[in-house]
Amino acid sequence: MTQLSRTTPEVSYKELIFEAAVKAYADAGIDPRRDVESFVCSSEDFYEGTSIFDEYVPDQVGGALKPVCTISADGMYSVATAYMQILTGAFDVVAVEAHSKASDIVNISPIYDLALDPVYIRPLGLNANFIAGLEMNAYLHSTGATHGHCTSVVEKNRRNALSNPVAMSASGVTPRNGSKMLSYPLSDQDVAPLADGAAVVVLAAEDAARNLRKDPIWVMGTGWASDSPSLETRDLEKATYAELASKQAYRQAGIRNPTHEIQVAEIDDTYSFKELQHAEALGLAGQSRAHRMLEQGVYELGGALPVNPSGGSIGMGHTLEMSGLVRVIEVVEQLRGTAGKHQVDGAQVGVAQTWRGVPTGSGAVVVLGR
Repeated sequence: MTQLSRTTPEVSYKELIFEAAVKAYADAGIDPRRDVESFVCSSEDFYEGTSIFDEYVPDQVGGALKPVCTISADGMYSVATAYMQILTGAFDVVAVEAHSKASDIVNISPIYDLALDPVYIRPLGLNANFIAGLEMNAYLHSTGATHGHCTSVVEKNRRNALSNPVAMSASGVTPRNGSKMLSYPLSDQDVAPLADGAAVVVLAAEDAARNLRKDPIWVMGTGWASDSPSLETRDLEKATYAELASKQAYRQAGIRNPTHEIQVAEIDDTYSFKELQHAEALGLAGQSRAHRMLEQGVYELGGALPVNPSGGSIGMGHTLEMSGLVRVIEVVEQLRGTAGKHQVDGAQVGVAQTWRGVPTGSGAVVVLGR
């Protein structure tokens, strides 16, 4: 992936994608024009400001005159799509692309509003942060966690990002002072800042993977799910989508006890409380126990089960539909042993999870192993 940045006026989204693609193909030791048989891209027309955005992707990834399909969802869904394409036997090597040019979006709030029910909810004028505040309040009330625990998540992830060279929002400074309340109890410090960047991942069938690399990382299982599309019929206290998606992925991977069988987790932290909520949904903590495990240091870089050692979206930057691909890449680096200063020692199995953001109840999970 490319360096993540708040703004990238010096390059276009095409140049960002090209940079990520060149790095990925060099890492895989392939020529896309010769070796890649299919390309899967993630993009959302509303974010891009362009209709039928997949028309603008093939040149940068080397996919001209080859099958290119676009998933209008997070990049982790595209990983699952590529995985399924390979399982059909139709393709041996598939490339997955996702990117973010969030700095080109003048005001993202009206885009989020388009996902709200146009008859009953949208006229109320609720923005994404207001809805996130409601969810945060419900989660904290039901679990006994406090805003102080959420602040600890922010501190942990920003501190972890100090060791990640591509991270955007690394900081060793406590965020307790000077925060601005957005929607009680959600403050601006609890929200992952938007970032620009691009990422490309290469997947291959077993025989092809063994020929390409001596140390391939294997997709052990995938899953994705959507909760109720309407806010008024959704359980705000739980991340049902993540729970359902993880059950699918764990079943495929043969994982029965996540806290014992998984050594590293990269999970969605678009909002600070979401890391705790998602940890519980993924079985990385008992119900209403994530904040206790956080207190005990379990999720720290040197803890028993590090969560977001990369810094997560809070520390690295939130890259919209690219976010899931960032999480996958970070787990791959951990399993390869190439994560540098934020390396988790002895990681053999990792889980990556993503969420499409307010107001959706949609997310995906990928289990990866050595």
